[in-house]
Amino acid sequence: MAISVKNLNFFYGSSQALFDINLDAQEGDTVVLLGPSGAGKSTLIRTLNLLEVPTSGELHIANNHFDLSQANNNPKAIRQLRQDVGMVFQQYNLWPHLTVIENLIEAPKKVLGISEEEAKKDALELLKRLRLEEHADRFPLHLSGGQQQRIAIARAVVNKPKVLLLDESLSALDYKLRKQMQNELKQLQRQLGITFIFVTHDQEEAITMSDRIVLLRKGKIAQDGLPREIYEDPANLFVARFIGEINVFDATVIERKSDDELLANVEGRVCDIHTSISAEKGQKLQVLLRPEDIVIEELDENEHSNAIIGRIVDRTYKGMTLESTVEFDHNGKRVLVSEFFNEDDPHMDHSVGQRVGITWHEGWEVVLNDEDNQ
Repeated sequence: MAISVKNLNFFYGSSQALFDINLDAQEGDTVVLLGPSGAGKSTLIRTLNLLEVPTSGELHIANNHFDLSQANNNPKAIRQLRQDVGMVFQQYNLWPHLTVIENLIEAPKKVLGISEEEAKKDALELLKRLRLEEHADRFPLHLSGGQQQRIAIARAVVNKPKVLLLDESLSALDYKLRKQMQNELKQLQRQLGITFIFVTHDQEEAITMSDRIVLLRKGKIAQDGLPREIYEDPANLFVARFIGEINVFDATVIERKSDDELLANVEGRVCDIHTSISAEKGQKLQVLLRPEDIVIEELDENEHSNAIIGRIVDRTYKGMTLESTVEFDHNGKRVLVSEFFNEDDPHMDHSVGQRVGITWHEGWEVVLNDEDNQ
């Protein structure tokens, strides 16, 4: 285990910022800390190398062990921790008066006691891996933002840390460069085998970069799981809405059919919903469906349809998909439907203003109690 955090609590003065955080990471994993502004992501990552010292809890990271209530009493152990755990900030923090190669060899020489010749050899090898070797003798201010960020990452990993902490390290880059840097970071992580803890507020970046996502809300872990688990089986409505698009349908239980199946009225449609949560007749639930889980059906006015009836009010072509917004007849609620584009599929001929029926792929729904949505 590269990282293990147990019952971590942190206060800014009298205000608690982190609540009973428990977090593990295996060696070589990339764990993404995700959440909105103010969720506690940066605070949590700063506690992992004790830039912020928690009030209580236990920290095991890169073979360093701390009772966090006593951590301030051991400055020597903190120095060792910071040799084993590198960190990259949103700001590049490069020394402007030193060349790229000088930025990279300063810490290995002074902290690790490596000779200048060996430090240069390691640094040049890393620059080559990042395709920056031709910039070795340039000063940081003569480099682009993306190049400076790669140098900042190189400076953090040249010490060969066991764990690398990245705090919103790509957020200042434009979209294209950010995507490029995501790929380069993943390749570098695989090559070096370093455990990454990566902070972002961007859900797409989280899914792209992570082996596991820890989603924070108001200083607490809202859900911790694989990207697919969090997307397909969100623990609550906050998680569902933060990761991707979600449609929320109101439902009322009619009867329990089996241990994992209920008969329910979902927005006027009587159908089976798949869930093992405890629910009684008449109980209100919410059914969550991703846009790609919903099916648009054409209506035949002469036939009964067990679908939710509505009208298409918007239709948007997005290359691989067509997105439709459907407004229900009975209450005006709008849902988003995403279909893979296929010009030979007759469903692609749906048009704005057309009345349609809405169903979904059975078993793909997520069912929540009201208390799950607080």
